[in-house]
Amino acid sequence: MNKSIMILLLIALIAAVSLGLGWTAHQATAAAEPPLSRYVPSGPLLYLQAKDFSSLLSDWNRSPQRREWLGSSNFEVFSRSRLFLRLRDAGKQFATAAGLPPDMNFLSQVAGSRSALALYDIGKLQFLYITRLPSANSMQSQLWQTRAKFETRNVGNATFYVRRDPESEREVEFAVSGDYLLLATRGDLMAGALQLMAGSNNAGNEDRARSIEAESWWSQPVAAAGAEGDLRMVLNLEKIVPSPYFRSYWVQQNITEMKQYTAAVSDLFRSGPEYREERVLLKKAAGGVTSASMPGDVSDLIRLVPEKAGSYQVEDCPSIEACFDPLKTKILAPHLGPAPSEQLAPQAQLTSGVTGSSSDLETRIDEPLTRRSRNDDGSSQLKEILKKNQVRAVLQVQSTGRSSDGVFVRIHSAVALAGGSNWDEVAVRAALTNFVRPSLTASQLGVGWRGVNGYYEFDGLQPLLAAVSGKYLIVSDDPALIGSMLGNVNRKTNAQPAVFAAGFDHKLERGNFNRFAAVVDRPDANPFGGPGTQRQPQFFSENIASLGQTLAEVSSENIVVRNAGDKVLQTVTYQWAH
Repeated sequence: MNKSIMILLLIALIAAVSLGLGWTAHQATAAAEPPLSRYVPSGPLLYLQAKDFSSLLSDWNRSPQRREWLGSSNFEVFSRSRLFLRLRDAGKQFATAAGLPPDMNFLSQVAGSRSALALYDIGKLQFLYITRLPSANSMQSQLWQTRAKFETRNVGNATFYVRRDPESEREVEFAVSGDYLLLATRGDLMAGALQLMAGSNNAGNEDRARSIEAESWWSQPVAAAGAEGDLRMVLNLEKIVPSPYFRSYWVQQNITEMKQYTAAVSDLFRSGPEYREERVLLKKAAGGVTSASMPGDVSDLIRLVPEKAGSYQVEDCPSIEACFDPLKTKILAPHLGPAPSEQLAPQAQLTSGVTGSSSDLETRIDEPLTRRSRNDDGSSQLKEILKKNQVRAVLQVQSTGRSSDGVFVRIHSAVALAGGSNWDEVAVRAALTNFVRPSLTASQLGVGWRGVNGYYEFDGLQPLLAAVSGKYLIVSDDPALIGSMLGNVNRKTNAQPAVFAAGFDHKLERGNFNRFAAVVDRPDANPFGGPGTQRQPQFFSENIASLGQTLAEVSSENIVVRNAGDKVLQTVTYQWAH
């Protein structure tokens, strides 16, 4: 994961609290009461539960983040997205079928304490919702007041109400059973839930075998997880991942990676200024750590992370290429990488028909272009050193800083490699020189090194610093960054063994990101602009920057991933300023 994934996790956190009826729920308050999962019929793709949905909804409605987000460019763009439009259409269909709009007023009336939601079909948004709501409150809701417009159905001694829109073929069912309010979009789900509720009070009744608790995708991750959080989500990944809707709308686009898991559970704990998410992902095939790293390599490298690092990422090295690539792309030969595949058709450029310019006359067409061999990039010597030292883990650190004139934002990077033995400092510097020499000069001019404050500085035009401290090799383009990392070599750490760790200091980097984004977007000051067209917010300086402003109170985020044989454990922590 990288810092973009951290931002996306924060979006998911907002969605979990804001979409309520569509996406919230968790656990039991009184130990004597059965868990709500016992009343959920088998077959859902996703299960959500909340300890106190009503309180969560109230917190969200009163939060400054809600007001900020609804007025942001990020929400403006989201409101035009295909996903939003599909959800809006589904909401209209629900309103027609139920005779009531599923707005915040409706949601507040049907939000009880203990709540659970099971999603059975992503495309059709078929769900079952159960909430613990005193019967007196249920009787006062708009839904109950309009029951005369519904048809009645009976299952055993229970009665539920049904209303169907013939045009969209969407139906809505609701029922009140004691202190529980049930809402569904399929009659069989409502009937099944009411039967499970009736059967749970009878000793020896086998109806429980037809609930979600009897399915392995639900029971196995729940058994592997710890205590339930304020919110819990359980996912049937074997059914969700192949879904075309998941492939279309899953923002991470890491479908291949997700295929290795059968199920997952995620618990969110809210405790003062800290939100902590504990995840368990079950693998399809059991197995231990398959990489070349030792269990402590990643946690050992974390000690080098400076206190004021903008972002960091440390992971094990399953191959030489995995270790070499960050060193090359971040320090030795920075580049943007391949352009992402374009999803939109190109815009027509209307001109006067003139092609080319006078400067093209200087281009020689009688000589072939000189291309450097793919293997002649100076990397072989450096890769050989990495291979010989058996590199186990790699740490990437990046921070931004303003130029002296305050106009430009510069990105400073450092890469640290943990080797299996002490590094040969002379050989490392020679390999680095061999790598960067072709891009600077054909002679030996400007390719020497000089010692400075515990590290070596390249005396060419390219900012390049290198230091060796035992089994640590640190390469950077910034003196302050490499100095901070060297100062942490002997720092003690209590980090637990992990295979991946990353962090992002949102408070530190938000201002510089906004400044950098404004410069990047400036050449395209009016995207898709023109007569009769609606201006789209700039992606970086308006869209993403407004999301950062919405989450200004989130000071930092970090994630730690541990490999536990047949499962992967992930801990994501969000620190709030207040």
